[in-house]
This record gives sequence, structure tokens and C-alpha cells, in this order.
Amino acid sequence: MERVTFDTADGLTLEGELRRPDQAPRGAAVLCHPHPRHGGSKDHPLLWALRIGLASRGFAVVSFNFRGVMGSEGEYGGGEVEVADVEAAVGLARSAAEGPMFVCGWSFGANVALRAAVRDQRIDGLALIGFPLSESSLDLPSLPDDDELAAFRRPILLLAGDADQYCPVPELERLASKLPNATLEVVAGADHYFGKREREAAGIVAGFAERLLEG
Repeated sequence: MERVTFDTADGLTLEGELRRPDQAPRGAAVLCHPHPRHGGSKDHPLLWALRIGLASRGFAVVSFNFRGVMGSEGEYGGGEVEVADVEAAVGLARSAAEGPMFVCGWSFGANVALRAAVRDQRIDGLALIGFPLSESSLDLPSLPDDDELAAFRRPILLLAGDADQYCPVPELERLASKLPNATLEVVAGADHYFGKREREAAGIVAGFAERLLEG
């Protein structure tokens, strides 16, 4: 694991880690963590499992802390300005490896990742875990509008547990219906945090991402 720093377009320095695959990389990936104001950071068992799973499939993986988290400069921006953090991380990942660019976001990170991907054509595929959709979800920026979602034709995985308190399955199905190239995966018995199910979730995401490599 290589510790890295990189700069955003608005002049902040963020901290992260780059995990390279054992062999020559076949693609690049970025991981986006949960809510900064509720303990979210790059250092969570699910994100560790995702790093390992994606690296084992040939991805060079960048995991990072959003602005204002731990050693990353700046302040929490409500999920709006954090899109610039994802764009900067994608730039770092792109410099580390050629091939498909894959972005995976969890919870808050899923909301930010989707909005980043809609406007960043460098991103070839996307996985969104536990996308916050319930009325009890934390205050987050609105989804892209229906026209923007309909125009997003790149592969996208929507993954949640059927006991996810922030991502009700009917709401996730509704979101999937608005995306032309969406794959929906629901894990029985898992909640928002995939406790003790991290490897299972990571395996689903890595398997989906590997399809990008196969073209």
C-alpha cells in the first residue's frame, strides 16, 4: 500500500492510499467513503475488502479521505463540493493505470460518486452501495434529474442489503428503472453496513468491475 496525496481543482490537498495489483494493472478504481460527519473515512472494513477484491481483479485502487476528514485539508461541503474530490482522485487513479476507470461509492460516497460520474466521462463504470434513499437518510444533495439519469448509459451496479435502513429496496428499484444500464443486487439479511458480510459485498462489486476489463 502506497500513501499518496493529491490536489483538488479548488486547491486542497487530500490524503489517500494506492493499492496496486500484484501483476501489471488492467484498470483503475476509486473508492468513496461514507458520511464524514458520522465517522466515515477510507479506513473501514468494507472499504478494505473492496480494495483487496478490486486489486485481485487487476485494478490499481485509490482510496482517499474526503476534504476535512483526518489528514485531508478543507472542510465538509455538504456533499456538493466533494464532487471535486472524486474528480481529483480519478485523475490520480488514471495516472497510476490505463484501462477502464471504475468508481465505487458507499452511502454518502455513493451519492457523491453518482453525481461525479454523470459529469465526468472518464468514469467507465460505477458501483453504488447502500445508496441513501429513505426519508430518514441524512441531508444530502438531490439526485441528478431523470433526463441526466436516462442519459447515463455506462454500466452501473446498485448494491444493498434487504435490511438497509437507509436504502429501501423499493426505492432502489425505482432508481434502477431510471438508469438504462443498471444491475441491481440485493443481499438477503444484510444491513447498511454489511457487518461480517464485507467480503461477500466486495466479491459482488469486484465481479461486476471485472466485466469492464473483459470489454
